[in-house]
Amino acid sequence: MLILIKLILAHLIGDFLLQPTSWVKEKEKRKASSGKLYIHVLIHGALVLLLLWDLNRWCFAVSLMLVHLLIDLIKLYAQKPKTKTSWFIADQALHLLSVFIIWGILTEVSVDWQSVFQNQNLLGLITLVLFLTQPTSIILANLLKKWSDSIPSQPDQSLQDAGKYIGILERLFVFSFIATGHWEAVGFLLAAKSVFRFGDLRKSKERKLTEYILIGTLLSFGTAMLCGLIFLSITN
Repeated sequence: MLILIKLILAHLIGDFLLQPTSWVKEKEKRKASSGKLYIHVLIHGALVLLLLWDLNRWCFAVSLMLVHLLIDLIKLYAQKPKTKTSWFIADQALHLLSVFIIWGILTEVSVDWQSVFQNQNLLGLITLVLFLTQPTSIILANLLKKWSDSIPSQPDQSLQDAGKYIGILERLFVFSFIATGHWEAVGFLLAAKSVFRFGDLRKSKERKLTEYILIGTLLSFGTAMLCGLIFLSITN
């Protein structure tokens, strides 16, 4: 595990602390012909060797350098101005995945996948967390549709899909608070949301909007609390 932590640390330092914005712009402009791209990859290799402090583990540095270069090239040629955010997330996910895979292969870590997929607590956690994301958003949107249709939309005053992601985050927070036994944090989160929403409700002077937000909040929090209680019953 110490090797894995060092590999992740090397990635974080190389990708975020030792990569100036000017390098990123040059790579996006010149792509494979950018010298900064290869310097960036060499820095990653040097960081791996420095943190591991063992020249006998040079295979870690070489493997991660080659994979890092490949992932960066795919991103540079595939991303478009409108898809930069998506490719940034995919790029980081692939880098971290490659770190795990290379660490597992070179350290000969064995995983008993049968026991993993038969782990009731783990499968329950994954199922409940996934349910609280997009599925719950769709369910709540359909339950509240007859009321949301009666509220005049104001697209210029709201970010696209912001409400959906706020709902997902608040449900995951509530679930994590209950799963870890911190019920008081649920009340704090609800109070914080009420404070932020108070200004909108006071300015709108729209009773329908107030009732709609209250119903949506209670359903969202209630669903997350129920999932938290189900997880506790599974693990106990």
